[in-house]
Amino acid sequence: MPNQINEALFDLVNTLTKAEKRHFQLYLNKNRDKEDKLFIQLFHALEKMKVYDEKALFRKVPAIKKQQLSNLKAHLYKHLLTSLRLLYKEKDPAIELREQCDYARVLYDKGLYAQSLKMLSKIKLQARERQELILCHEIIEFEKLIESRHITRGLENRAEQLSLESRQLSRQLARISYLSNFSLQMYGLYLKIGHVRNEKDEQLLRHFFESNLPRRSAIDKMSLQEKLQLFQAFCWYYYALQDFLMYYRYAQKWVNLFETYPLLKESDPVLYIKAMHNLLTAHFYNSNRERFLQDLRTLQTYVEEHAHRFDDNMHITAFVYLYTAVINRHFLEGTFSEGLEVVPVITEKLESLHLNLDPHRVVVFYYKIACLYFGSGDNQSAIEYLNRIINMRIGNLHEDLQCFARILHLIAHYELENYSLVEYLVRSVYHFLARHRDLSQVIEAIMVFLRRNLYTDPRKLQGAFRALKDRLEKIAEDPYEKRSFLYLDIISWLESKVSGRPVQEVIREKYLKGVPRF
Repeated sequence: MPNQINEALFDLVNTLTKAEKRHFQLYLNKNRDKEDKLFIQLFHALEKMKVYDEKALFRKVPAIKKQQLSNLKAHLYKHLLTSLRLLYKEKDPAIELREQCDYARVLYDKGLYAQSLKMLSKIKLQARERQELILCHEIIEFEKLIESRHITRGLENRAEQLSLESRQLSRQLARISYLSNFSLQMYGLYLKIGHVRNEKDEQLLRHFFESNLPRRSAIDKMSLQEKLQLFQAFCWYYYALQDFLMYYRYAQKWVNLFETYPLLKESDPVLYIKAMHNLLTAHFYNSNRERFLQDLRTLQTYVEEHAHRFDDNMHITAFVYLYTAVINRHFLEGTFSEGLEVVPVITEKLESLHLNLDPHRVVVFYYKIACLYFGSGDNQSAIEYLNRIINMRIGNLHEDLQCFARILHLIAHYELENYSLVEYLVRSVYHFLARHRDLSQVIEAIMVFLRRNLYTDPRKLQGAFRALKDRLEKIAEDPYEKRSFLYLDIISWLESKVSGRPVQEVIREKYLKGVPRF
């Protein structure tokens, strides 16, 4: 079994793009010495491997001795990161700013204090403009060090000025840290429980949110970075509560910050794309069709115009959120068959990014793809993707989605008339749901229906479907049961069974008539 260090180097080599490999070769040509030959051979050997295999590595490069390998790997890893840093500083202004700070340190070490302070003052202004507040704080602390140890003949009241800047920035960073912790914990709560399932979940969520929420008077005086963190916390709170109108309002506030401070789009494009994703999700759940399409075009245009400047992280973020929105558009419009055209693109990308994407993102994509197939009538393909979710070892991550994946799995097998298998799966799913304590009224009603109507005379089924539809529409009035309909448009499926039409045709008709989906 490869150890962690081996995997780190191997993963880094195998995530390099053609441009990054070309840049590394140019970097080596400029910096090569006689001792570099072996680690270059090591690089080429790792580059051609699909799975890390140390024995195969020694066979491919017999000149490498076992006792040399550890040092060679460390040497290669260091040079790869140096090459990437040189390449990415053109794309990431923060790397460039930190390099300037290193230059200021060199000037200080040379005893050129005035030059160092002049450079630090310039960098500090740029850091403030780009909202790089932690870097700004580091610069101020360095300025304080120089002023306290050397006679620089700086401006009058320089000490008081730096002390005041330091205190103000320290307080601001403390508030940002508090709010970022708050936002992260709200996100963690959502990942654990999903949308609130009952009064207990709601009380837990409300208590945590309200006990950590800053006073209204403090919110009005917040800086840009503080508002960015706070609005994210609000979004997670209202999203988990299924209050999609308030979720929309705070998602819009979040996006508006980027319109008010355009430079922020350049300094933190990942956060901008994430904000747009939340706004699009809010439009989706509120059935704001025109705004959804409008903001989807805005996001697509932004990605197309800025893709040449994106690093790997930005490309991954853009892929996840853009294609999530594209699939949601097909759900909204009822164009499931048309939506299947993007599935090969998504699956190929998921495969190439298996080292980069967390399980949560992968599970969400698998479920959405399964829903596309189910909506288009291809139940067998839907089952294939649902099986991927069911067989993934992800613990309690996104429990609600895992539960509904199993429900959709049951329904797809029912549609294929795999009745004996459904009979077995019903018991299995009951055990899973009981273990996760997620047996909602909607799920209970579906499970009872499937168990009772596996072998029902087809002539009597239409009435059974109509009775289940009436039952679920009544259950839908319970606010804690709404989440079941967010994951699965079961009502439209039942309407399709009653009317004898494809489910995507039913959803498409609702879209054209302007009937809200949720």
